[in-house]
Amino acid sequence: MELTLPKPLDKRLSQQDAALHLAFGLFVTEEATLGQAAQTAGLTQAAFLRELGRRRIPIHYGPDELAADLQAVEALAAK
Repeated sequence: MELTLPKPLDKRLSQQDAALHLAFGLFVTEEATLGQAAQTAGLTQAAFLRELGRRRIPIHYGPDELAADLQAVEALAAK
């Protein structure tokens, strides 16, 4: 997909910055998962999480995700 930005934005934002801003928007509106947003930004998930943290953008991590992660940890610990 090719995206054409208005000239003032095109002059200010690099292609990487534009991709990062798109990824933030997709993630915040829950149109993309963390992995999909990171891929859109051209970053690893860890690097994308760091960028979210730098900008104080909250991650979508609720009780259901915590329960799933705890079950995974318990399963790994039992091995």
